[in-house]
Amino acid sequence: MPDVATTATRIGCGAGFAGDRFEPALDLLERGNLDYLVLECLAERTIAAGTLRRRTDPQGGYDPFLERRLAPLLPVAAARGVKLVTNLGAADPTAGGEAAARLARRLGLDLAIAVVTGDDVSASLDIDRPALEDGLPLGDHGRLVSAHAYLGADAVKTALDAGADLVITGRVADPSLFVGCLAHHRGWDLADTALAAHGTLVGHLLECAGQVTGGYFADPPLSEVPGLAHLGFPLAEVTDTEAVITKLPGTGGRIDAATVAEQLAYEIGDPSCYPTPDVRADFTAVTVENLGGDRVKVAGARGSRAPDDLKVSVGYQDGYRCEAEIDYAGTGARRRAELAGAIVRERTAGLFRQFHEDLLGVDPVRQPDGQPLPGSGRCRLSLTARANDADTAARLGEEVTALYTNGPAGGGGVRVTTEPVLGVLSSTVGRAAATVSVAVARSGA
Repeated sequence: MPDVATTATRIGCGAGFAGDRFEPALDLLERGNLDYLVLECLAERTIAAGTLRRRTDPQGGYDPFLERRLAPLLPVAAARGVKLVTNLGAADPTAGGEAAARLARRLGLDLAIAVVTGDDVSASLDIDRPALEDGLPLGDHGRLVSAHAYLGADAVKTALDAGADLVITGRVADPSLFVGCLAHHRGWDLADTALAAHGTLVGHLLECAGQVTGGYFADPPLSEVPGLAHLGFPLAEVTDTEAVITKLPGTGGRIDAATVAEQLAYEIGDPSCYPTPDVRADFTAVTVENLGGDRVKVAGARGSRAPDDLKVSVGYQDGYRCEAEIDYAGTGARRRAELAGAIVRERTAGLFRQFHEDLLGVDPVRQPDGQPLPGSGRCRLSLTARANDADTAARLGEEVTALYTNGPAGGGGVRVTTEPVLGVLSSTVGRAAATVSVAVARSGA
């Protein structure tokens, strides 16, 4: 363990959501001189979708990109002594841990892999508990398919304290993934609300990866961000009282007071009371100081005792959605698209829970050489319908497809998608509802 009184902990974020880019994480490992790399890949709908996958594939609850993300990282992390922490376990961290162990063996690596479970509280959830969004009982919204409590940093710290090289979790609060690393590395007592709030500040700034390096900030011409095609992901140099947010030299994006301040305010609600499983963080006195060279120093987070309850994310079946589109091109394209929409509205009147109609673009038709055809136009009719059952929702696609020969002239390029809708609600559960377990085992080479 380093002398934390004089040495900063270096922690990076290699993913900010399930569909994030792959290469920045490897770049951070290879050039960032890191102690920890966190991959935060779990959104509310992501974990509900994993629960649905398990119904058809008992081993399908973890993130489908787990092997692809970890394969290039594990050898480098092992060689450099970097600890990896990730919520790629999604709806089934046990299966995710098993998949990671198989991958490690294929790579010839013997790693200590920790699996954190206990976030799945669906078996004990009281469906009469009110949803935070509207106060109605959870069960009134539809058939519940998942319920996952947001665990805290203590589970991650426990895994690292036990010697884990790789930690696979399910639903852990985003900043808590980072707080757990910092608490382990720096010997923090998580009951110290000042330290927990400081770690939460760092985790909150890093958790969305490329957002803080300018990805979410870009809005030309108001805010220009260079090199977005090769956006660098962030890392932090953390002491017990302050942190420097930065990125690797030569990568795209920017880190300055503006990008950091924007991420600081992202999704926190009341900045004087941002509740996590670890602390109620107060960011109102946080200072954001430009150091130049894509380096920003932050400090000043305060904290008070964590909430008694845990937030729980609840997924429920909210009917089915059909999206259907058809193109019209040439003279009068918009008028024909409008007529097509009117035909479908008339034939499906009263059929759907919701119905939306949009006209997309009025661009010219392109010739084979890519040049616009003079005097031409193109308009795409986009329709969306919601229904309680799949067959009813699919009627929209059937009606749009029928426009080929029954609607205005010249329709083409029909695309139809019908899929179940996953609704997401929030509620709370007592901490005792989440029976947290940390299991550490070696993968064996």
